[in-house]
Amino acid sequence: MTRKILDQQLQELKEKLLILGAMVERMLLESAEALWRRDLEAARRVVEADQEVNDRRFAIEALTIGLIATQQPVAGDLRLLAAVLEIAGELERIGDYAKGIALINLRIGNRSEPLVPGELVPMARKAADMLHRALQAFVGTDVEAARAIPQEDNEVDALYLRVYWALMGAVVQDPTAIERVNWLLWAAHNLERAADRVTNICERTVYAATGEMAEMDTTWDELETGSAGQR
Repeated sequence: MTRKILDQQLQELKEKLLILGAMVERMLLESAEALWRRDLEAARRVVEADQEVNDRRFAIEALTIGLIATQQPVAGDLRLLAAVLEIAGELERIGDYAKGIALINLRIGNRSEPLVPGELVPMARKAADMLHRALQAFVGTDVEAARAIPQEDNEVDALYLRVYWALMGAVVQDPTAIERVNWLLWAAHNLERAADRVTNICERTVYAATGEMAEMDTTWDELETGSAGQR
């Protein structure tokens, strides 16, 4: 395979990754918005979309492994291909988080109490925005952006804390709501974890571009509030 053809194949992989990422972004937003609106039909669509996410991930992995096995990529190419494999896995996992939120929505059903905390939708929007920019940084080899985006995770963590305390207040007012409160906490936790996965994508972007493999520090200033156990 000539260098030109290999470059075309690598570009195709990036495009497939962006398509997968766009799907996962939509699922994340739609799952949270559907939970907020109590839209069960939208939740079902998110659950159904998860299979396509899985299929696309497997297709990306197959193409990537095929290139590794047959084309003997040089060091920089190999780092890129390894990063694609990892990022595809991270995207599939974020899709699982969105599916989990949709399933929580369906489990709660038509019951209206406790009220869904309003912070869930901003959490989803922030996580989806971080994901979008992280993938753009990867395909554009933007190391500076990849290093900066994880610092925004604190904003998602702060929203998570607001959800946590709001739901704890709901339990105090109505102890019988504890099961549904627990479901909503899991929904918020899924969004918080989705943002954490974005940090992993950024780490792989830096690795692909520079060869540096290091965990990015995203200090959570709110640990002093006493809710660290909810991490």
